[in-house]
Parts: sequence; C-alpha cells; structure tokens
Amino acid sequence: MTTYTCPKGHASGEADFCDECGAKIGGTGAVSAPGAATTAPAPVAAAPAAAPAGEPCPNCGAPRAGGSRFCEDCGYDHSTGKVPTLSAPPVAVTPVAGQWTATIAVDRKYFEDNAIEGVEFPAGAPSSTVDLPAPQVRIGRRSTSKGTSPEIDLSDSDPGVSHNHALLTLSVDGVWLVSDLGSTNGTYVNDEQQALTAGQTRSLKDGDEVHVGAWTTITLHAPAG
Repeated sequence: MTTYTCPKGHASGEADFCDECGAKIGGTGAVSAPGAATTAPAPVAAAPAAAPAGEPCPNCGAPRAGGSRFCEDCGYDHSTGKVPTLSAPPVAVTPVAGQWTATIAVDRKYFEDNAIEGVEFPAGAPSSTVDLPAPQVRIGRRSTSKGTSPEIDLSDSDPGVSHNHALLTLSVDGVWLVSDLGSTNGTYVNDEQQALTAGQTRSLKDGDEVHVGAWTTITLHAPAG
C-alpha cells in the first residue's frame, strides 16, 4: 500500500489531502510500504502559452487570434477579405434609440458618373424606404443557385449589383458600418471617388449615402426624435 506524507508528518492513504488531519499534501512524495511498488507522481503539464493578439479585424475591429483565418467575432475571412454569407436572416432587434431606416432610389448622377455603356437609366423608377434591423443587413441580389437571400434585394432593380455586394452592420456603439463583400462594381460612400476595397469598412451617420450597382443609392436615416 502506498502512503503519502502530509506537511505535518502524518502518513496518509490519500494523495491530495491527509486523511488524518486534512492538510493539503500537494506535491509531497509518496512513501511505499515494504514490498509495495512505488508510484511516481504524474508530471504536471505546462499550460499552453496564449496566442498573441494580431492586427484588428477590418470588418468589426476584434483582435485577430494569432494567424487564424476567420475572425471569431464576425467570421471575416482574412485570406479573401470577405464576410461569409449568413445562413439565415439575422434576428431583428430594434436599437434602444429607435429604428434606423434607409431610402433606396435610382440615382441619375451616380449613374452618369459611372458611364456604363449599353445600360439604360430607369427613368421614373419609384424609391422605397425600408427598416434596417440590427445587427446586419445584406445588400445584394437573390439567387437560389448561389444560396443568397439579402435583406435589401436589388435583383429586379439593378443589374450592376453583385449577389453578395455589401453588408451594413450595427456596431455595439450604435453606429452603422458598411463593408464591401468583394463586389464586382464596387461600393461607394457619399461623393468619394474611390470604392471600398473588399472587406474594407466605413462608419455611417444620418444622411450618408451608399452607392452600389449601376444606379442605386441607399440613404441612411436615423430614428426620428
């Protein structure tokens, strides 16, 4: 029978706490009875070193864990610069300050600035206003074969919009962000001449415009009051 010596000198049959006085034995050595096999204490495995935090995720700002490919917070792909398509529409949670909305309209100025040949501007097309449910709203074109079902679906109104074109995300600070998802024709903010690069994110405020496709402008509106 193997016995263990506690800090007070008692012989204990238990390896963790002395069965006579209750003192913690911890790493003290075992004393074997005559003729009994000696059991060596199991080595203690060293705790793995924590992976150093890398550069922040360009989509949500969360620190990158080592060299991991995907952001653990939003799923951003550091290799392709894209945010994976959500498998289901996000749960609509109305922000505390109220509901943001967006007006979707055809924009002749944006269309003319693009100068897309062979595409006719849809004069007289009506505008529409939609709610922006938190936390994310996808902009694109519905496709059964590609499995895309964006909340802002422009499949019947703008041929220049990609299936997964852009993503609107409400941050924890209550600020809407727009990210390009690697679209073909780019995502533009307000009057900027340079399109957002794939995965690049820009913060938005009340009245800011997001331009996508051949002629579509999406204008954000803060809650009234």
